[in-house]
Amino acid sequence: MKKMKWLLAAAMIFLISSCASKKTITTTTEKQIAAYAVGFYNLENLFDTVHAEGKKDFDFLPDGSYKWNTLKYESKLKNMSMVLSEMGTNKIKAGLAVCGVSEVENRKVLDDLLQQESLRDRKWRVMHFPSPDRRGVGCGLFYNPRFFTLEDSLYVYCIFPNDSTSQQPVGFTQGDDNVIKPTPLYGDTTRITRGFLVGIGRLAGERMAIIVNHWPSRFSPSETREEAGRQVYALKEALLRQYPGIKIVIEGDLNDDPNNKSVTEGLKAVSETSDVRDEHSLYNPWYNMLYKTGQGTLMYQGKWNLFDQIIISGNLINGSDYSTLTFRSNEVFLRDYLIQQDGKYKGSPLRTTAGGSWLNGFSDHLPTVIYLVKEK
Repeated sequence: MKKMKWLLAAAMIFLISSCASKKTITTTTEKQIAAYAVGFYNLENLFDTVHAEGKKDFDFLPDGSYKWNTLKYESKLKNMSMVLSEMGTNKIKAGLAVCGVSEVENRKVLDDLLQQESLRDRKWRVMHFPSPDRRGVGCGLFYNPRFFTLEDSLYVYCIFPNDSTSQQPVGFTQGDDNVIKPTPLYGDTTRITRGFLVGIGRLAGERMAIIVNHWPSRFSPSETREEAGRQVYALKEALLRQYPGIKIVIEGDLNDDPNNKSVTEGLKAVSETSDVRDEHSLYNPWYNMLYKTGQGTLMYQGKWNLFDQIIISGNLINGSDYSTLTFRSNEVFLRDYLIQQDGKYKGSPLRTTAGGSWLNGFSDHLPTVIYLVKEK
């Protein structure tokens, strides 16, 4: 009997890992399970060729340092859309249900992406807010309305506190009615950076918030990313107060690894499911990916880093209980065509440009994906 139970459990795991979104999986107990893919991808400087007033986008103009013209822009769109279309399809035929992206200049470049041949038939939709970043780059969210229904959206500023303000150092307020509201910029605006893009909706019938991030770069002190982590943690708590039981996905280019203070202390993310206490806990599956498996998402001086993380609230950790939406697995989306095959940077992600030369590649980051499952 014990051997039979083990065989049934193994068969169920195999079926889950190979299923397609909304494809029925029937076990011996007649349970049907659907799987959903949630992704993130740093698109590395997806700029159009037109100057945006007030933004420092001069490198990405036809007469700029990158000689950024229509040919290069259209090739970049084709390459990025191909990757997005393939993410998650090794396990789910329909591909991604939701995907956050970063380093995009405006809404237009996101719309242009969706018009590419590889994505046109997906009928994805876009959520985007203009970014206060000085270059103009910000984040966006793609979602497949077959699987994710967007109900609300919010842009939260990442603002650093200073001695002249007594207000809380986060770009939103929450009144007595528990409704989250954006606020004007305050605090130290000399270090203004990309804010937090929040999409609230339903996946598999359950309310979920996706928070898309692109934290300050490594040119900034580590304290700036630690502050960003604290602000996202506060935002997560505010969402739980406004929507009790909401499931939360925090994803993005954090410009830090899973063991850095911004993640372990700012976000208070834990690396083992045994340390998850309740819905207020945050679980980071990428710690073991980097430090045990050795796989990262970008390479610096021959060493992998893993900045592109997807971190989830504790109520997505339910073990083998699939009656509610549950985390199943995670992966770095890695394909040979995404990797430099020769030269000085062999083994690194194949970029669009490097050393002043146009490589017609993809991004200096690899995408990441998590898989969620639920009984139908």
